[in-house]
Amino acid sequence: MEKRDCVFCRIVAGDIPSARLYDDSDVIAILDVNPISRGHSLVIPKHHFEYLERVDAETFGKIAEVARRLSSHMIETRFCEGTNLFLANHETADQSVFHLHMHVIPRRTNDDMNIAGWWKEISHGLQAAEMKELAIKLSIRK
Repeated sequence: MEKRDCVFCRIVAGDIPSARLYDDSDVIAILDVNPISRGHSLVIPKHHFEYLERVDAETFGKIAEVARRLSSHMIETRFCEGTNLFLANHETADQSVFHLHMHVIPRRTNDDMNIAGWWKEISHGLQAAEMKELAIKLSIRK
């Protein structure tokens, strides 16, 4: 399924040019045109899925595997020292393009992206009772 108004569907179809890093029958990886670091890339399924909960496990596995391979390649070739993988799911989580995609963000020492600092700044600890309550509410079945 392709959506005519979806920028990623148009990239997949070749209607919008992209710098492709990977291309198979199910997934592409491209350089992000608005990168937050040099080499910031996107792994995009060729089939249109708006949200994570709509993608099948096989396709999501392919997305994850291509992201893993791209990340490994970046580190092994010493392009960067580490990576962050990021997937925003729904507008509340800052999803801005409503075609599922995973970011592969190259990281370098002293790159001024302080994710750990931001995390510590906004996180708070949980008491045992709240942990138990959340575990009951959020547990999934096999």
